[in-house]
Amino acid sequence: MLPSEPKIFHGRESELSNTLQLLRMKAPRIAILGTGGMGKTSLARAVLHHAEISAQYTQYRYFVACDSATSKVELAALIGAHLGLKPSKDLTQAVFQYFTTGPSSLLVLDNLETVWEPVGCRSDIEEFLSLLTDVEHLALVITMRGVERPAKVRWTHPFLGPLQPLKQNAVHQTFIDIAEDHHNPEEVEKILLLTDNMPLVINLMAHLVDVEGCSQVLSRWEKEKTSLISEGYDKRSNLDLSLSLSLSSPRIKSVPHSQDLLSLLSMLPDGLSDVELSHSKLPIDNVLGCKTALIQTALAYRDEKQRLKALLPIREYMKKTYRPGHDLIRPILEYFKELLELYQEVNGGQMGSCTAQILSNFANIQNILQNGLQPHHPDLKDTIFCALHLNVFSRLIGRG
Repeated sequence: MLPSEPKIFHGRESELSNTLQLLRMKAPRIAILGTGGMGKTSLARAVLHHAEISAQYTQYRYFVACDSATSKVELAALIGAHLGLKPSKDLTQAVFQYFTTGPSSLLVLDNLETVWEPVGCRSDIEEFLSLLTDVEHLALVITMRGVERPAKVRWTHPFLGPLQPLKQNAVHQTFIDIAEDHHNPEEVEKILLLTDNMPLVINLMAHLVDVEGCSQVLSRWEKEKTSLISEGYDKRSNLDLSLSLSLSSPRIKSVPHSQDLLSLLSMLPDGLSDVELSHSKLPIDNVLGCKTALIQTALAYRDEKQRLKALLPIREYMKKTYRPGHDLIRPILEYFKELLELYQEVNGGQMGSCTAQILSNFANIQNILQNGLQPHHPDLKDTIFCALHLNVFSRLIGRG
């Protein structure tokens, strides 16, 4: 039985069109990628129920949720159950034979990363996928957290890019569909800013507003942060659970300190460049490797200036659950302190690159200073000096 078609589905028209275009090609193999909560499953469901796909594959459309599988054998058993195959010790070949001898079919493997990520399973899963793609009249679509595609499969070109946050008009339309449009516009904007345009967060926040109203939701957010939208029982209704699954992935665990780097990014809304990552003397071994792990799992991303960033809901979750310690924040404070002192020494405008770097980190510096301006904080003295330097900088460039 197929899952239902998503009833509220805005802002993915381009991705849907691109996926349909790929499915028109011979032997399509498509990976829908992105961070948790970005709408990968919704896109796959929209594809399954599109009129063109329904007409082409009729009853030979299969949607298999892979969350419970822990091995190739279990994955084959899940697929076999959807195909109506008789249970046996290993259905790998039976599944292959079913598709080989059957009509043109569409198979969607949802959340395949669950069984693919563990290093001990990865090769077996990739071999199984490779076997399935030997069936030319089988169209294969997978959804996976992160930005990596499994090896041993010739994925159809052009690749779909990882799903990005929704555009603003889609965010508003989604909110209105769920919570109607009679709320205070200023409060609605404040709430939507908290979502960073992540579909899951928009959906959860809108449902809360529908029940409690904007003012109450904003008040609760100040106290509860992401716990406010983490009362559901699965990752599609619980942001904290969704993010905890990403953080517990083998790709993160296999790179020590990648969680530390994400924790630090929770304090840095402007993100960090590769130069800043390398020069800030962070107590993180292989910091660029940690960066790669975060990007691969889509817990962080590179913006248009190639700065490593995390979306606001992820930052709030990390601050609540894995707040960075003094050993992580101190080197960044030192780095910003030296940068501000350098600006003072060269009389500001004589060093444009220094000005540009401070501007690129302006919100970062403010956050780090706010963290250090606490009574009895070990870095209180340096924080005050930095605050004074930042004040001078702001006045000189017209921001103060």
